Amino acid sequence: MQPRTDDGFRPVFCTIVPPHLLDKLSQSDDPLLADPARRTLEADGSRRTRRRMAALAATPVAPPTAGAVPTKPDRTVYDCRHGTRLPGHRVRAEGGEPTQDASVNRAYAGLGATFELLLTAYGRSSIDGKGLPLIGSVHYDEKYNNAFFDGEQMVFGDGDGEIFLDFTVAIDVIAHELAHGLTQYTANLTYEGQAGTLNESVSDVFGSLVKQYSLGQTAEQADWLIGAGLLAPRVSGVALRSMKAPGTAYDDDVLGKDPQPASMDDYIETDEDNGGVHLNSGIPNRAFYLLATALGGNAWERAGQIWFDVLTGGELSADADFAEFARLTVAATTERFGEGDEHEAVLKAWSEVGVPTA
Repeated sequence: MQPRTDDGFRPVFCTIVPPHLLDKLSQSDDPLLADPARRTLEADGSRRTRRRMAALAATPVAPPTAGAVPTKPDRTVYDCRHGTRLPGHRVRAEGGEPTQDASVNRAYAGLGATFELLLTAYGRSSIDGKGLPLIGSVHYDEKYNNAFFDGEQMVFGDGDGEIFLDFTVAIDVIAHELAHGLTQYTANLTYEGQAGTLNESVSDVFGSLVKQYSLGQTAEQADWLIGAGLLAPRVSGVALRSMKAPGTAYDDDVLGKDPQPASMDDYIETDEDNGGVHLNSGIPNRAFYLLATALGGNAWERAGQIWFDVLTGGELSADADFAEFARLTVAATTERFGEGDEHEAVLKAWSEVGVPTA
């Protein structure tokens, strides 16, 4: 169990690329693949440890001053210049003109798109509901094969160019990591076991919703891929994960085959990756996809609203399992929409992936 900070939050260090992928790459005979993966694993381990130590020494955070809740984002993007000191050199502040650096502009736009969805669809000002400034740092380290949220800000690597490209290229990756902050400020799910898996899945859900919202896509039009465009041309795959068909995102000689299960029949019992938080997330991911496509239209309007209601409703346990989350989605659906089509669809979605709702 991860310790809580004095303000009630657990320390957070959440990455988009799961450790099992980096571990697989680190064992490659090709140093162009193995070396960046190994360095990324080492960097992630060190930062995760520092984050935990900092949390143990944390002091309570003073409550924000009362006042009007902001309706516009407050974004700042920094350039690490391939170093590891955060946040780096400030290169674009809120309202500033686009720079010549595409990574900076994409990070700025992705932070804004996430803020816009939360505010427009759910009436929430930033991830904390009080207009929290959004910070992103690009060009982190050399050939860093990841993006992460460390409890305070977003950080993006450039990738190694062989397996992964710049981590700002996929808006759902930006939104996924920022959604870990949304979870931190709401349900504060433990980052291990099924609770940690739900933590990852919620980030995939809202990452996909931000992408769909920004592109004006309905549930039927969306690709339901997480990290499409992130894999380099040499990789046999389309994304990091598929919410529509977990286990089909990639099948590559170097990366191996996507191991995500699509139902509880194939649930993976493991001590690695905090109990398989990046693996078993395919199960609740698919449940959300099934619900959203059954309801049709814009996924953020009904399916997304149900997930948001559960996340922010105050009843979800920090160590919730899939069954608890599923039961609460049923209750939230009934409360908001009654016992009509939405109620039937949410029951059917969880049943199809093998998660009980009663």
